[in-house]
Parts: sequence; structure tokens; C-alpha cells
Amino acid sequence: MAMAFQWPVRIYWEDTDAGGIVFYANYLKFFERARTEWLRSLGLSQQALREQTGGMFVVTDARLRYLRPARLDDQLIVTAQLEEKGRASLTIVQQALLNQEHMNPGEPVLLSEGTIRIGWVDGATLRPTRIPAHILEQLS
Repeated sequence: MAMAFQWPVRIYWEDTDAGGIVFYANYLKFFERARTEWLRSLGLSQQALREQTGGMFVVTDARLRYLRPARLDDQLIVTAQLEEKGRASLTIVQQALLNQEHMNPGEPVLLSEGTIRIGWVDGATLRPTRIPAHILEQLS
């Protein structure tokens, strides 16, 4: 498997709950941004794809596991890595890791991990359809 794409995220007040830790649903937002930037790094802008092909990716399944909390001002590394490529869907494994380089050098600490399945749909009808071949080629 290829090395995971990495996207930096800093935790702001708006990301935290009343307890001062990252609100659990925000990890879905962090994962979404990392997937979007991963696709962009491969030359696949989601807006351009929709305009050029009439199709788009939508999340069809999300499974997350929370291990440790992130807090205000933490610096995270959010990853995205293609696990499985089908004709009409992709499965991406993702992690949110605490980047401790500024505190004490060492391995990042795993905070949350998930498996996200995205399907390709027709933008007008939202019905599942095959991912165009040129997109699948760029994901190789």
C-alpha cells in the first residue's frame, strides 16, 4: 500500500465542546478535508469533476473509532489512504494523529481512525454509477 496522504490541522475554539476537547463529529470534517486535499493532490478537484463529468463522490459509509481526545491548539496530522478501489466506490482509511514535534519529538499519537466509503453518483439523479476510467487511472 502506498504512503498515506497527510494534511495538517490545528484545533481552534470552534472545534471544541464544553469540556474543552474536540467535538466528536468534527473528526468527520477533518477527514473530509483530508480526502478532498488528497484528491486535489492527484489533480482531481471535486468541483471540476462535477463540471466535467456530471458526477460526484458522496459518502456512503463512515466508521470511526475514538481513542484519545484532541484539545485546543493541538496540531494534528490527518491522513487519507486508498484501501480499495471498485468500479463505483472507493474505500479510504483515515487517521487523526497528534503531532508532537513541537512538544517532544517522537511518533505521532493516534487519536481517531476511520474507514470511509465514497461512491460515485450522477450529479442530477444521485444514482450510483461507474467512476469514470480517467479518474480510476489517476488513483493508481
